[in-house]
Amino acid sequence: MTRRPFNLFSVARGQFERAADLIGLEQTDRDLLTEPMRQVIFRVPVRMDDGKVRIFGAFRVIHNDARGPANGGVRFHPSGTLDLICAQAMWMTWRCALLGVPLGGAAGGVACDPHGLSAGEQERLCRGWVRANARDLGPDVDIPEPDLGTNPQHMLWMLDEYEVISRGRRPGFATGKPVGMGGSLGRREAAGYGIVIAVREALKAAGMRAEDARAAVQGFGTVGQPAVSLFQEIGGTVTCVASWSPSEGHSLCFRKKDGVILEELAGVADRFGNVDPRGAEKLGYEVLPGEAWLAQDVDVLIPAALDNQVTAENVANIGPRVRIVAEGADGAVAPAADEVLGKRGVAVIPSFLANAGGVTCSYFEQVQSSMNYFWERDEVLGKLDVQLTGTFAAVSELAKKRSWSLRDAAHVIAVSRVAEACHARGWV
Repeated sequence: MTRRPFNLFSVARGQFERAADLIGLEQTDRDLLTEPMRQVIFRVPVRMDDGKVRIFGAFRVIHNDARGPANGGVRFHPSGTLDLICAQAMWMTWRCALLGVPLGGAAGGVACDPHGLSAGEQERLCRGWVRANARDLGPDVDIPEPDLGTNPQHMLWMLDEYEVISRGRRPGFATGKPVGMGGSLGRREAAGYGIVIAVREALKAAGMRAEDARAAVQGFGTVGQPAVSLFQEIGGTVTCVASWSPSEGHSLCFRKKDGVILEELAGVADRFGNVDPRGAEKLGYEVLPGEAWLAQDVDVLIPAALDNQVTAENVANIGPRVRIVAEGADGAVAPAADEVLGKRGVAVIPSFLANAGGVTCSYFEQVQSSMNYFWERDEVLGKLDVQLTGTFAAVSELAKKRSWSLRDAAHVIAVSRVAEACHARGWV
């Protein structure tokens, strides 16, 4: 994993302050929105399979819930820190506001490596996390959803524990649940599809045809794989995929110049999307160093793995053909790299727009759970397309009108809406 040379929450706050300056936000509004409304650090004891008890550090943060109940992911990853979680919660606030979704921003997680935990240990960790937070969770208060290292099964364990504690059925407690157990069709692929919908609109704005576009994707898990799939469906070609290699202890790139074949590469990947290099080589893929995805001869880069992947140190490695960078992961492009890309004329689609598909379909899932009536996959993804296409158009129009970057335009829209909600409630 790349070592983070900056504090991610400082990055998020810096972006907020820039937007606040652009709209002339009052100091009281800044004081309210620059920090989370609630931060909780706690410990989760888990009895391991060997009978010993292990203590895990855990977090839950609500940045702002003026526009509706808080909503945000639960991340199981060794890099989990309070600053990271605070940044994610802030970006989730802006994401929901930008999309017009009536939810606030939250985030949480556990500092752990799920690869090294058995299914039983992961279940006990999920249930322990809910027990520690149960008084402050719920469909009207704070709604968990999957994030890095968690999946529908984790959400179902969390839901079950909450329903035991609350002594009733609460299907809207969490989103990203398995289909048939309160989950929504289309939710699994929503985050990856959302990225490609934003890329599709950015290609149109740049006067490019999707059929002529080539892309490199970092990350081959629950976000990366659907992104590859939809990019190919709209006519584009993905020539390179980067993923973590547990056997090597670092990331690797897998390249086919005539285009990655999703099904075959997924066939040699584990459940986390980690591709086996020997299996890929047998299928005719070139195996390259981990950062080689940046230097590919492509039009689009999609960092859909971790934060701080495009940095001041490696931004010069990006090929001259690149026109669009879509942040599939929060904070994937460092501020210094963002500035360099802007000067090059590269459109950077910020994560809270590019990666808005997940929370949009989480909202759809919550609506369906409340109605106890579920939509077909095409209806869910059709609604997602309409929502994201309209949002991108609004951001792009404002960016052109004011000669701003997409990131600045998106922040201005989102921050303005949250500030208005805080004023309407009489908080400031």
